[in-house]
Amino acid sequence: MKLKGGWGQSQSLAELTEKQKYCLTRLIYVRHSSNPAPTGVLVALVIIALWASSLVAFLYVDIAQLGFLWILPAVLGRTYIQTGLFIVAHDAIHGSVMPSDRRLNHGIGRLAVTLYALLSYRKLFLNHWKHHRYPGQAKDPDFHDGTHRNFLLWYWRFMDGYMNDKERIVMLFKMIAIFLVASFGLHISVTNMFLFWFLPIVLSSTQLFFFGTYLPHRSESGGGDHHAVSSNYPIFLSLLTCYHFGYHWEHHEYPDIPWYGLPSVRQS
Repeated sequence: MKLKGGWGQSQSLAELTEKQKYCLTRLIYVRHSSNPAPTGVLVALVIIALWASSLVAFLYVDIAQLGFLWILPAVLGRTYIQTGLFIVAHDAIHGSVMPSDRRLNHGIGRLAVTLYALLSYRKLFLNHWKHHRYPGQAKDPDFHDGTHRNFLLWYWRFMDGYMNDKERIVMLFKMIAIFLVASFGLHISVTNMFLFWFLPIVLSSTQLFFFGTYLPHRSESGGGDHHAVSSNYPIFLSLLTCYHFGYHWEHHEYPDIPWYGLPSVRQS
């Protein structure tokens, strides 16, 4: 592919500097997005609205009248929407929910991560930028410790990096309080709370870790400076697995591009 450079000269993609490549990719993305700033807020609000409406609907459904074949897709659907909340918070950390208004951008991110699992947006913010600054290195809070590379031990270390013992105890008491209020105050079944609120949180964290950390960063040699490799899933499967989080090299290379813009970057 040839591009017109300054002074009428043409350049190949290989000859472009990193800054030129970045600007070109941003240009391609913006051309595919008629108004990227409001789009980020709209997408975030749609995901939050879907999360809230689906939660209320399933908390009050009579599961005795539902068979397993209905409960399973309901739990998986709730898990997918739950993951969407984290994706919103993640985009807010990168400033791409509302680039022109930092207060609104981080406000939406803080709301999303609180609804997601009562997490600290500030701690998530700091840890995630450490991950981008030191990917696959000792200072990377998302990386394994160099010894325990298997899925379960790495997942435990990953979760441990975002909550210390005190924070886990506080979260436990908060969740118990929510269960008690729901059960005795709102007359919601404990079973419904477990299936459609608590279980999606656990499954979502596993989904995010598997597709957003374990698969992209497990390679010892691939991914260049980012230590990240991307999946080769088609766009629909990439969306279905984890909101295009599998296009991970592209995310590390262009971190301010929102999740729905990553397919355009990968195709470019």
